[in-house]
Amino acid sequence: MAYHLDDYSAGGDSVGPVDFLVLEFPGTNFNGEIMRNLVDLIAADTIRIIDLVVVAKSKFGSVATMELQELHQDASDALAPLQATISELITRDDIAAVADKLDNDSTAAVMLYENVWAVKTMQAMLKANGRVLAHERIPHRVVAEAIEDVSSLRSTQLA
Repeated sequence: MAYHLDDYSAGGDSVGPVDFLVLEFPGTNFNGEIMRNLVDLIAADTIRIIDLVVVAKSKFGSVATMELQELHQDASDALAPLQATISELITRDDIAAVADKLDNDSTAAVMLYENVWAVKTMQAMLKANGRVLAHERIPHRVVAEAIEDVSSLRSTQLA
């Protein structure tokens, strides 16, 4: 999917690229290290969490979803440092798609986050009358395989 210049401006204000991310954990095993990392990214103005939904699937396959404001106080307090704005941009269809892929007896954090780090670059590009011709996310697996292929090719050439 390609994104164009108009995709990065909202009413004249630059908005960084927005990613949809789903993190699945067995049971309710949210790791404190993950939270600390996300908080660090937010504090450094690297990302901004726009929306966050928690989806839980029981060991019997029943699904429960909770917006940040619906969580129990302890869970809400734990996620508060993420400073998510409750935007309701994650749709019921998004949640249903996540629930279909979620393993039984697991929980997922479904997030929309803005790549804030890109805003200044986008603003500079807009001021220079530039435009984005393409912007695509390359899956980690594809990058890892490409690096492995190049390494193998170089090893063969050097032998």
